[in-house]
Amino acid sequence: MGFYKEQSVGFEDPVLIRYADEEHVEDSQRGKRPDNVYSNGGPSRRSSIDPAAALPVTYRTMSMEIDETYDRKTNQDLKMAGAKAAQDLAELDWHIVSRSELFTRLSTSPVDGLTTAKVKCRLAELGKNAPSRPPSHFVRDWLSYFFGGFGFTLLVSSILVLVSWKPLGQPPDVANLALALVLFGVFVIQGGFNAWQDFSSSRVMASITGMLPDECQLLREGNRITTAATEIVPGDILLFHAGSKLPADIRFIEISSDTKFDRSILTGESIPLPATVDSTNDNYLETSCIGLQGTFCLSGTGVGVVLATGDRTVFGKIAKLASQPTTGMTTLQKEVYLFCIVIGTVMAIMIAVVLIVWGAWLQRDHPGWITVPTLIVSCVSVAVSFIPEGLPIAVTASLTITANLMRRNKILCKSLKAVETLGSVSVICTDKTGTLTMNNMWVVECATGDLRMPRQLAIDRSFTENDKRLSNTALSQLGSVASLCNAGEFDITTCGLPLANRKIIGDATDQAVLRFAETLGSVAEVRAMWNKRFELPFNSKNKFMISVFSIAKDIGRDVALSAAESEEFTEDELLLTIKGAPDIIIARCNRYIDRHGVSCPLDSNTRDVIENIKDKWSREGKRVILLARKTLPWTTAEASSKDFGKEVLEHARSGLTLVGMVGIMDPPREEIPRVISSLRRAGIRIFMVTGDFALTAEAIARECRIISNTPDRIHDVSSLQHYDTAADLCSDRISSIVISGSELTTLSDTQWTKLCQYDEIVFARTTPEQKLRIVKEFQSRDEIVGMTGDGVNDAPSLKAADIGIALGSGSDIAIEASDMVLLDKFDAIVEAVEYGRVVFDNLKKTIAYLLPAGCFAEFWPIITYIVLGLPQILSSFLMIIISCFTDCVAATMLAFEKPESDVLLRPPRRTKEDHLVSWRLILQAYFFVGTLQTICSFAMSYWYLQRKGIPFSTLWLGFGAIPEGISFDYYTQKLNEASSIYFVNLVVMQWFNLMAVRTRRQSIFQMPPAFNKKTQNLYLFPAILFSLLMVFFWLYIPTFQSALGTTTVPAIHFFLPMCFGFCILLLEEGRKYIVRKHPEGLLAKCAW
Repeated sequence: MGFYKEQSVGFEDPVLIRYADEEHVEDSQRGKRPDNVYSNGGPSRRSSIDPAAALPVTYRTMSMEIDETYDRKTNQDLKMAGAKAAQDLAELDWHIVSRSELFTRLSTSPVDGLTTAKVKCRLAELGKNAPSRPPSHFVRDWLSYFFGGFGFTLLVSSILVLVSWKPLGQPPDVANLALALVLFGVFVIQGGFNAWQDFSSSRVMASITGMLPDECQLLREGNRITTAATEIVPGDILLFHAGSKLPADIRFIEISSDTKFDRSILTGESIPLPATVDSTNDNYLETSCIGLQGTFCLSGTGVGVVLATGDRTVFGKIAKLASQPTTGMTTLQKEVYLFCIVIGTVMAIMIAVVLIVWGAWLQRDHPGWITVPTLIVSCVSVAVSFIPEGLPIAVTASLTITANLMRRNKILCKSLKAVETLGSVSVICTDKTGTLTMNNMWVVECATGDLRMPRQLAIDRSFTENDKRLSNTALSQLGSVASLCNAGEFDITTCGLPLANRKIIGDATDQAVLRFAETLGSVAEVRAMWNKRFELPFNSKNKFMISVFSIAKDIGRDVALSAAESEEFTEDELLLTIKGAPDIIIARCNRYIDRHGVSCPLDSNTRDVIENIKDKWSREGKRVILLARKTLPWTTAEASSKDFGKEVLEHARSGLTLVGMVGIMDPPREEIPRVISSLRRAGIRIFMVTGDFALTAEAIARECRIISNTPDRIHDVSSLQHYDTAADLCSDRISSIVISGSELTTLSDTQWTKLCQYDEIVFARTTPEQKLRIVKEFQSRDEIVGMTGDGVNDAPSLKAADIGIALGSGSDIAIEASDMVLLDKFDAIVEAVEYGRVVFDNLKKTIAYLLPAGCFAEFWPIITYIVLGLPQILSSFLMIIISCFTDCVAATMLAFEKPESDVLLRPPRRTKEDHLVSWRLILQAYFFVGTLQTICSFAMSYWYLQRKGIPFSTLWLGFGAIPEGISFDYYTQKLNEASSIYFVNLVVMQWFNLMAVRTRRQSIFQMPPAFNKKTQNLYLFPAILFSLLMVFFWLYIPTFQSALGTTTVPAIHFFLPMCFGFCILLLEEGRKYIVRKHPEGLLAKCAW
């Protein structure tokens, strides 16, 4: 078993993907591919390493070094790690050995796969197919924890104040020492909180990615099984299809002719690489017969044998060479930090003003008023008063808390950016199948020729009284094509169960058709009668699937063909079967099987009947699948060759015999109408984007309430030509339109503008490129677009959208491309949008709470001290306590606020207009609440001094002069008491401000903070209690009183600020009432 260690090459999950829907057999490239998309996550679907920049370069470097190694024909030691990895890969010969030698080396079988005993043995020796932990950057991380944000400012401030204590202090002021220690303590606490927050966020994101499914299909002991990707070992036979991500390095042993892979995660190149069975290059990294871990199958199907797992894959080796990049800030964090930079700039200007005033005036005219140590403390006080120290902490905490809440609701955000983007989504484009519908399809009707019949009648007519299958009948031929032209497989472990309960491996459409075929006769028996020579899987461009067979048992002719055709069919002929969209295939048919099982010419009358059946089923919301066949001459070309595929496609263009049609019902999810209504009330427009026929799409859209108008009021593409948008679309009526993908290609920019103004849109028969175009067109018109989907063809638009939303049951590539995954039900999207808006609301509330006391009311005591010669009525030490203790905890608790009841009744936020910190919020925080708090605090402090014999008139422009008849000690003691009163006044009034900012529009009675589980935030009360404890801790302990100049406060000065705070709460209640009653009034326009 040591052989695998030497020959195998790691497993690390990629996070960068590029997509091209190149699913034709032809090699021509059609259209451009979308931009790269980066994403985060865990080891199954997402990786913690973003190799976007490093991997393509490293991959190409290694590739060239492999070629150089071949040229040198030596095994010299290479100095660089990348070159060493390249040499290891150069020694591999998996791609050039014969298939028989390949299976011998790996001790496996292409027919049976590995045995359970071998799997256990290899797992024990090689370990699970999982990545190694990425390297940690302990020192760098901890430096960022402590010195990021405002940490550096706090540390510098602490050092400056310490210097003002000693050696500059003459004599040293113990209060300055205490201030320096507190600033340093805040510096340490903030760094520790950042570290804890990072750890908590990592844990949340790890738990999110751990919930994502990650399975693959293997062949073991002759049975096709589904297992976790971590359980794969070298020698396993892996089955893959379009949309699959390879979980390990493999050698292709069987592929369809259209199989192509996206290697852009490794190469950085956008062109998909065709897969081959035989080697095309001596370079292991460049050959087309090797599938590398982490790459995506864009089209086709195939089988491969696993060569390497874990850290022995190519990706694993390269990932070790790539260091983890720095994670960038989200848009919201950037906006917050921009605000902090503005505040910091104003702070620097004010400090400069203080220094200029001191140097140009105070030092000359009042030399004893402000000494150098006092000046340093004053500058630090300005910095502390301006900087909202709790804001960066509150931002990160809010996003993480919200992501955690969404996780509990089975809404998985892969990045914190996804949380905030949801709040501003204005358009959601959603796929139909599997997203709006249950993806639980059943054939409910079928048609042979001009005869329609329900499912049960078809079953009854397929067998004799002795339950023997009838031959040469229309239904036997329909069942045979449905069995043969089908990528679905019954899971062998459930074969003993009733048909309805059997598990089928395959997509929903194939499952429905295969179950129906089984009711018409044994699928296994039919498949045993024919040998498959070629298969072209269904894809979103061709909209059909082709399978080609040669006869294995003579009885197969009687089951699959009409009596006349059965007699003429020879062993030298092939049977082409095709299944797909009626509008694509029916034009290629020139014959059909009538109700009696006879092949007849397809005349115009019969064609019209068939078209009418198709349209009727479509209007009823059924998916219509047409099945046809054709007899082909024998060919000597290899079935896996491109020539054979091209020849088959050419034959499939004409001369087909229409065998029948099936009508498949895929009912909408129960919750969809309710979800659509909720999102509409939130001002979000919901559009259906599907590849289905227009009539089917319209019927399902009406069931889902995406379309609410009657058929006569639904517009089509002609409506975009002749009416005035302003006159029609801007009316009170809801406007609806159904438009197909082919019609989209003909639209001008003006027509796109008209189209984008509709309230209800169904985009039918769209290709992946057209879905991408739809997203881009809405984005170009300043819409924030969300895209939901679960299939391979949804991946480009999921990546291009502002936020891509996939379902947990979706394909690998769809989940990889998305920013958010809904694990349970589609109605979780309403909660996701709600939480996205709540994040923005709660951060606004946090800022509105922090600014009045922690910034505005702290700043004015310093200005009046320096400019007006008044005593500093709030000490610098107590400023620090407010900014970093009493306010910070309460601000963070606002992140737990529940959504206001009108959060989903407002229009989406316009990101270019409605910023986190707007002039309205500044008006509220500074000039309303902040001004009231400042005036009340000044009034209480100076009123107290007035009553103690120190009138305000004696302090105005006093510049330190002590009033006559008052001793210095008495004067100092009363100033300390006034400072403590100012502090208590701010702390208590902030309790009421906390209750006021909980809601932006609603009354506190509509959203009480307690006794109502839907609205309560019980974390606020411990935060209030904590601020009260801080008051008693710093003001009532004798040791602190003597060292810091704090004092006890008369009881009346606890109750008076309660009255002031209650007045602020009442004024806020009145303002909110007027805003609710007059949403277009002046107050509403000024409301934050």
